[in-house]
Amino acid sequence: MLVFPLLMAFAASSDLLTMRISNRLVLLVAGFFLAIALLAGFPLELVGMHIVAAVAVLAVSFSFFALGWIGGGDAKLIAATTLWLGFEGMLAYLVFASLLGGALTLSLLTVRRWPLPLQLKQVLWIDRLHDSKTGVPYGIALAAAGLLVYPSSLIFQRLVG
Repeated sequence: MLVFPLLMAFAASSDLLTMRISNRLVLLVAGFFLAIALLAGFPLELVGMHIVAAVAVLAVSFSFFALGWIGGGDAKLIAATTLWLGFEGMLAYLVFASLLGGALTLSLLTVRRWPLPLQLKQVLWIDRLHDSKTGVPYGIALAAAGLLVYPSSLIFQRLVG
């Protein structure tokens, strides 16, 4: 039950601190879903539908990546997270991710307009985050959205039920 929240926390902190979401982390998110879904007794048809939902989201998110709107790690994390939520949780996840991501982006753009205090400028990840040439660590919003929707997901319900 805690694997998904731990992976989301790691994704958010990784993106915050390094502005990167590793392929290994995305593979862990996807791999743990498959293992836990099968252990939780998901029928293969349901696992297949979750895979279809993730592939659909991957196609759209990679289009966004190709247009330069999001990072490649974000595109892969969106799909891997959708794998856990399926079609049932996909819309709520994408809405939460959009709202949280918009709030994060606006907040970061606002903060970047102010000079960074010298003490904070010495902290590498804070200085990088404050740099207007740097992107937005959208993985934070993606992880938070996943955590908001996870308790209503079929896999969570199976694990607690």
